[in-house]
Amino acid sequence: MNKGVISKPPGQTGIMATILAHFWFKMFGTMGFTSVFFVGYVYLLRHPASAVTIIPATRLDQLLGFQPWALPIYLSLWAYVSMPAVLMLSRREIVEYGFRVALPCLLGLAVFYFWPNAIAPADIDWKQYPGVAFLKNVDTAGNAFPSLHVATAVFSALWLHWRIRLLQLGRGLEWLNIVWCVAIAYSTMAVKQHVALDVLAGTLLGLGTAWLSGLKAHARGGSLPPPR
Repeated sequence: MNKGVISKPPGQTGIMATILAHFWFKMFGTMGFTSVFFVGYVYLLRHPASAVTIIPATRLDQLLGFQPWALPIYLSLWAYVSMPAVLMLSRREIVEYGFRVALPCLLGLAVFYFWPNAIAPADIDWKQYPGVAFLKNVDTAGNAFPSLHVATAVFSALWLHWRIRLLQLGRGLEWLNIVWCVAIAYSTMAVKQHVALDVLAGTLLGLGTAWLSGLKAHARGGSLPPPR
């Protein structure tokens, strides 16, 4: 375990101190990481190295029709994946987490490079759904398998689960964390950005890289006093 990664600032206790610790480092670090990731993601999306393979839809995808109400949940990923950094106290811990979460991202980008793939276009008039239409213009249904949307959500969910328990924040937050992650995974199919096979692969990628990177030890690498 990473003993000493978490330390209590002098004169400060509780969750609010944790959130405020290195606040700007957390904010701009997260923004910088996301920006670098998107450069690679969009480049591979627009410039596939070879022919694009279509990922087949399953019976589950046929049963789950297009649900535009799920768009806010889909977009909430960007807030969700920022939550781990919010619950960190030291720059060292934040940087170490950055290296860990880079693993599923890099493995996913490697798959997209060597095996470009996408889902089949949905028979939907996107002009009737301006919000989703904007999403489709920015992020077409390529780079589908594995779903990095799901992989990073699962990776974040695992870290948050272990850290919420460490900080004794209660079962309510534990369940909220699980529900939010599952809702994000569901939303990727509901807005027709991914199919079930993408979600399954993304889930396995998130679980596998969490294990490979020692994520549990990182999340449980110290202790804080219970929140006041």
